[in-house]
Amino acid sequence: MRRGIPGRIAVVGLGTMGEAIVRGILQRKLAPPSRLRGTVRTKGRAQKLSEDLGLEITTNNFEAVRGASTVVLCLKPQNVLTELQHLATAGGLNEKSLIISIAAGVQTEEIEAVLGVPCPVIRAMPNTPCAIGRGTTALTGGVRAEAKHLKIAHALFDPLGVTHDIEEKHFDIVTGLSGSGPAFGYLMIESLADGGVMMGLPRAVATELAARTLLGAAEMVLATGSHPASLKDDVTTPGGCTIAGILALEDGKIRSTLARAVERAAEKAAGLVDGAPR
Repeated sequence: MRRGIPGRIAVVGLGTMGEAIVRGILQRKLAPPSRLRGTVRTKGRAQKLSEDLGLEITTNNFEAVRGASTVVLCLKPQNVLTELQHLATAGGLNEKSLIISIAAGVQTEEIEAVLGVPCPVIRAMPNTPCAIGRGTTALTGGVRAEAKHLKIAHALFDPLGVTHDIEEKHFDIVTGLSGSGPAFGYLMIESLADGGVMMGLPRAVATELAARTLLGAAEMVLATGSHPASLKDDVTTPGGCTIAGILALEDGKIRSTLARAVERAAEKAAGLVDGAPR
């Protein structure tokens, strides 16, 4: 199987990201459904997802991870260490289990410390556009993670968008920028659409125009490699409507507001587990 993932895979917590990961595995045929398990909190959702995805979905994390070669944790940050300790103590993990965590603010050394067994650990920070294959994911390995383990992580997340290997010391910043960033983008789209509505456009039309405008602008940055300021200048003619709008944005301190949003989100990510900055 091309770029297949060996052994059994358990995805613990099939929320938005967990389900996106499972669907990516199935679509890319990285593993057959018989070697893939997932968990959710309720029996009703477990049954529905089992029927939809064609694989075993359970509410029992221990049963899902037992015997798994790769365990992907998609739990809330405050639950990750407690659940891992429980799984390790109960004998669900061994030194050959690859642990991949997407929890913000939970460092690889913290995960390694609670495991009790010398498992390789990888930390990933995906964002929600992964659900439509347009995501951005940062990856980093703990002290026992080798190239073969990172290769498995790439196989899991590459189908969901773009992946980058980034030093763990930058992960809180990545969380504040690309992890929280989609929400900032949605707010900008909503605000631009509000402006269109205020000036007379129907809501649906204004929202589509705003979303496609930001999408096109983002793709221009990526496709041309030009600095955003240079692309901005290309559409800002002297005495024109664009410069008038830009000055209104600058009156509202949009640059510092967006930059501070990333800063605050990164600071929050650094203290998500213990409530205090690291």
